[in-house]
Amino acid sequence: YWERVENSRNFANKVWNASRFIMMNMEGKTLYAPAAEELVPVDKWILSRLNSLVKEATDNMESFELGIAVQKVYDFIWDEFCDWYIEMVKPRLYAGKGRTEPECDREVASRNAALWTLKTVLTDALKLLHPYMPFITEEIFCTLQGADGEESIMIASWPEYREEWNFAQEEYAIQMIKEAVRGIRNVRADMNVPNSKKATVYVVSENPQVRKIFEEGRSFFAVLGAASEVLVQADKTGIADNAVSVMIPEAAVYMPLSELLDIGKEKERLKKEEARLEKELARVNGMLGNERFVSRAPASKIQEEKAKLEKYTQMMDQVKERLAQLGE
Repeated sequence: YWERVENSRNFANKVWNASRFIMMNMEGKTLYAPAAEELVPVDKWILSRLNSLVKEATDNMESFELGIAVQKVYDFIWDEFCDWYIEMVKPRLYAGKGRTEPECDREVASRNAALWTLKTVLTDALKLLHPYMPFITEEIFCTLQGADGEESIMIASWPEYREEWNFAQEEYAIQMIKEAVRGIRNVRADMNVPNSKKATVYVVSENPQVRKIFEEGRSFFAVLGAASEVLVQADKTGIADNAVSVMIPEAAVYMPLSELLDIGKEKERLKKEEARLEKELARVNGMLGNERFVSRAPASKIQEEKAKLEKYTQMMDQVKERLAQLGE
C-alpha cells in the first residue's frame, strides 16, 4: 500500500515539476501555432505518440478498462514526455541565451514550435489524466490556460485523434536515436564513466537516410549522449581501433576509449579489483573444497557460498575482458 502511495506522490511531483518548467519558459511569450515546416522531427514524434495515446486510452476507458488506460497515460507522461521530449527540446529553449546580438528568426520560430508543442501535449495529457488525478490536473490546467483559455478542465473538450498527427516516419527516426542514447548510457555505466565527462561520438551508417536522422537530431543527441561532438559519416575513417562501440539497426556508434577513460588509471583500478577477486575466489573455493565444512554447514550457508563463487567468477571474467581490451 505505502509503495503505491509513494509511487503516486513521485508521479504527481513529476507532473508538477514538468508543468512548472514549461510555464517558466512560456512566461512573457505569445505562442502561435507553428507552420508544418517549423515542426522538427522530435516535435512530430511526440505529437504522434500523443495521438496514439488519445485513441488507445479513450478506447480503453469506453471499454471500462480503466487500469490499462491510466497505465498508458502514466507511461507516456513519465517516460516519453518528461524523460525524453522535455530533455530533447532544452537546447532549443536555451538557444541564444547569454548572447548580446539579436536572435535570428529561425531560433525564434524553433523556440515557439517547441513551446507550442510542450503546451499542447501537456494540455491533452492533463485531460487524459484528469479522471484519475482531478485536483492537481485542475490546478495545473487553469494556470496553464491563463485568462483566455478554457475555464476548467472539468468542462474542457476531450482530446480527439487527428489523422494529420500521424507521423510514422518521425516515430521511427526518434526511436532510432533513443536506442543509440540508451546504448551509450549503458556502455558509460558499465565503464563507470561520470556523466560530466564528454566524448566524441561517431555515428557510422552506409544508409544516407539514417545519417540524415542523426544530423537533424544532432543538438539533442549530443546532450542526451554526453557528447562533446557528434560526427556522422558513412565509414570508420578516423575512428581508433579500440573505440567503444554500440550497435543499433543500420548504424554503429563509436566513442574513442581514450576520451572516456584515463587508460593508465583504469588499468590500475582493474588490477586492484583483479587482486581482490583472486583472494575472494581462493577463500570461497577453499571453503567449498573443505569436506568438514561441506558436511557440517547448513545447506543455506553452502548455497550462499556457491552463489558467491558464481558471482566472483563472473566479475573476474569481466575484469579480465576489460584488461584485454585495454591491452593487458
